[in-house]
Amino acid sequence: MDADVIVVGAGLAGLVAAHELTSRGRRVALLDQENAANLGGQAFWSFGGLFLVDSPEQRVLGIKDSFDLAWNDWQGSAGFDRHDDEDSWAVRWARAYVEWAAGEKRSWLGGHGITLLPTVGWAERGGLRADGHGNSVPRFHIAWGTGTGVVEPFARYAEQAARDGLLTFHHRHRVDELVIEDGTVRGVRGTVLADDDSPRGVASNRDRVGDFELTAQAVIVTSGGIGGNHDIVRRYWPERLGTPPAEMVTGVPAYVDGRMLDISAEAGVRLVNRDRMWHYTEGIQNWNPIWPGHGIRILPGPSSLWLDALGRRLPDPCLPGYDTLSTLEHLRTTEDIAGHDHSWFILTRKIIEKEFALSGSEQNPDITAKDRKAVLRDRLLGKGAPGPVRDFVRHGADFVTADTLEKLVEKMNGLTDKPLLDAAEVRRQIEARDLQIANPYSKDSQVQGIRNARRYIGDRLGRVATPHRILDPAAGPLIGVKLHVLTRKTLGGIQTDLDSRALGADGQPIGGLYAAGEVAGFGGGGVHGYNALEGTFLGGCLFSGRAAGRAAARQTA
Repeated sequence: MDADVIVVGAGLAGLVAAHELTSRGRRVALLDQENAANLGGQAFWSFGGLFLVDSPEQRVLGIKDSFDLAWNDWQGSAGFDRHDDEDSWAVRWARAYVEWAAGEKRSWLGGHGITLLPTVGWAERGGLRADGHGNSVPRFHIAWGTGTGVVEPFARYAEQAARDGLLTFHHRHRVDELVIEDGTVRGVRGTVLADDDSPRGVASNRDRVGDFELTAQAVIVTSGGIGGNHDIVRRYWPERLGTPPAEMVTGVPAYVDGRMLDISAEAGVRLVNRDRMWHYTEGIQNWNPIWPGHGIRILPGPSSLWLDALGRRLPDPCLPGYDTLSTLEHLRTTEDIAGHDHSWFILTRKIIEKEFALSGSEQNPDITAKDRKAVLRDRLLGKGAPGPVRDFVRHGADFVTADTLEKLVEKMNGLTDKPLLDAAEVRRQIEARDLQIANPYSKDSQVQGIRNARRYIGDRLGRVATPHRILDPAAGPLIGVKLHVLTRKTLGGIQTDLDSRALGADGQPIGGLYAAGEVAGFGGGGVHGYNALEGTFLGGCLFSGRAAGRAAARQTA
C-alpha cells in the first residue's frame, strides 16, 4: 500500500479528513489536480460564514435561538420529499448537523483556533412563513480571517504532518478512476499534469506528462462541486427553475469542475439529488478577476429596490437577502423576462454605505487580516462604503451612478443590448415605495422588512440603513447595479451514511470508500434538501470531513 488512506481533493473537507487521520497516526496521500498554492481550495475564497445555534454571540445580542427553532427552519427550508430514497440519509445528516451547530461546533472551532466576529448576520431571511424557508433569527457567524482563517489551521496541520512523514502531497495529480474490486476500493488511477506556477485561483494547464496509480486501504473523495463548469450546471439545471441563463458569472475557480461525480458514478457509486443546486441572483462581474468569468456575490441588506429586466419590482418573497432560490425561480420562469439574464438593484449612497457587503476573503481584507481596528474604523465608525465596495462602484462594469432618476435609467439602459427600462414606470414604483417611509408602519412588505431588521441591534448598527426615500437628494447619488446569476454550490452528490461511507447502487456501503464536503452534498448526498440556510457550506465541509476522517481511521486501525 502506498498509504493507509488516499484523500482526493485538498480543499477544506479533505484537509479536515487528513487531520483526523494523521492525528491518529495514519499515513495519508493527499491528491489534488492543482498546485501547492491552492491548498484549501474553494473555501479559502469564502466569506467565512458559519451557521451556529444559540451561541454566546447570539445571546449577547439578545437573539433567542434554540435547536427546536433551528431544526424547524431547516426542515421548512429543505423541503425533503424523497424520504425513502434520495433523502433517506440526507435527513439524518441534517438533524445531526443542526445538533452539532447547537452543541459542540463552537467549542470544536475554538479548539482549532477559529474565533468569530461578535456580530451575527441575518442571512436568508426566508419566504415569509414560519413553517417555510429561511432563518427565523440571525445565525450567520463570520470567522475572523474569513474563509482563509477557517482553512489556515487545517492547512498548517497538513504541512506539519508532511514534515512528520505522515502525509504526502501529490499536487498536479488528477484522479481519473476509482479502482474498486469485489465491492472494495483498492486505490485510484489518474493523470500527472505538467507543473504550473499559476497563483492561487488562476486557471492552470491540463497538459498530461504521465500517469499514476496509488493504492490504500481506504479512499476519501472530497473533490468539490460543479460551480466552475457551466456545461454541467446546465445539464442538471432543474425544470422547476426554468431555463438556465445563456450567460452566467462564476463564483468559484475553474478547478471546481465536477469531474469526480461522474467518475464516481462510473465506478458504481450512487449519486442522488443532482437536480438540486444553489446559485445566486446578485452576482456582479469582478472588475479585477482572478479566474475565468469571475463573479462576486453582493450580500445585500434589505433596502435596495429590486427590479426585473423590464423594470418591475420583484414580488414577495423575492426581496434582497430573503429567498435566493425563489428569486432565481421567478427570474427564470416568468415568461416575458426568462429570455434576459439579468435583473437590477436601484439604491442610494446611504444604502450602499451601510448595506453592501461582498462575498469573498479577498473582498474583505480587514476581516481576512483579523484587523479589529480596521473593522471598527471602516464598518462601524467610518463614513462611506468599505474600500472594496467603492472600487466596484468606480470600476465595476455593472455599476452606474447619477443625480437624477432619468439619467440613472438612461445609463442602466446603456448596459443592455437595447433599452428595456421606462424611466416613468420606474419612477412611479419608487415614488409609491417612498410614500411608505413617512410612518413607522407600512403595507409594503419590503419596508416592513427594513423596519423589522432594524429592531435587531446587529442590523441597526452595522447592516441596515436608516429608512429614507430613495429619491431624497440628500441620500444620493442614485446607484444602479446590473445583477447576474452567479454559479456556486452543488446540493446533491454522493450518497453517504452517517460515517461518510459512500454507498453503491444497491444502497450498501462500498468497502473502504468515503466521501465528504460538496461532492457528497455536504453529507448524505444532500443535507440541505432544496434550500440552504447559509453559513452551512463551510460547516458542512468541516462536519462531513471530520466524520469521514474518523471513520476511515477506525477502519485502518
